[in-house]
Amino acid sequence: MESDENAQGLDSECAAFYSDAMRLLDENGIRFLLGGAYALCVYTGLARHTKDVDLFIQQTDLERGLTVFEKNGYLAERTFPHWLAKVYRGENYVDLIYATGNGLGVVDDSWFARSQESEFLDRQVNVMAPEEIIWMKAFIQERERYDGADIAHLIRSCGETLDWPHLRKRFGRDWRVLLSFLVLFGYIYPSERQRVPLELWRELAELMAREQETPFSDRVCRGTFLSRAQFLPDITELGYRDARLEPRTTMTEKDVDHWTAAIEETNRTHVTKSCG
Repeated sequence: MESDENAQGLDSECAAFYSDAMRLLDENGIRFLLGGAYALCVYTGLARHTKDVDLFIQQTDLERGLTVFEKNGYLAERTFPHWLAKVYRGENYVDLIYATGNGLGVVDDSWFARSQESEFLDRQVNVMAPEEIIWMKAFIQERERYDGADIAHLIRSCGETLDWPHLRKRFGRDWRVLLSFLVLFGYIYPSERQRVPLELWRELAELMAREQETPFSDRVCRGTFLSRAQFLPDITELGYRDARLEPRTTMTEKDVDHWTAAIEETNRTHVTKSCG
């Protein structure tokens, strides 16, 4: 996959920073995957420039990576220890992501094995596979950010080549989240709905019917996987159990508290950007 369209329109300061960050990781043997808006452009051709770039690494490389950046004069911080660190140059920054914010997964060797090569800022890079991008974006449903359009664009662009069995496996017991986006895709692009395999529709429909016939008594709220803010009242006032603290996740109560405490700052930033 050879394309550098997503670098067009990127200002020189940003481009130099991103390029240097990738160089430092490469020279120090730290594997990374290009993700975020720039990975989306690789697969869809839709460019969206931001003041950050998402680089996915393994957590075992985090401390060494941050040390490398600090030794080269960059400001680095462990923003949310359970999933995210940041490296700054002025107003621009690089996100070093090694897990999901909701605790449902970590970056591992399989992500690199399934990545695809492309060109970004005159450098050959490994780009996150579209299946992993869809899976991560499906759980971003905050009031201030919803990535459903990105998922629809990815399915429209890559539907015929997607590894659908892998995508289904990636969602696992959270298959209802996948189903919700497949339903929306057929609504958004009725002429493209055959891009989703019929056998997947049948499997998920059968699961839905079976579950509807089976009572479920555990008062758990999985909404916190989708939004760290909008389902907090269910936990704090309505007595539901927070699914983020289930054994299958990587989050602890301390992680949840830290992630929750940052909501107010995120809201302030969003309001400032909206009014700016």
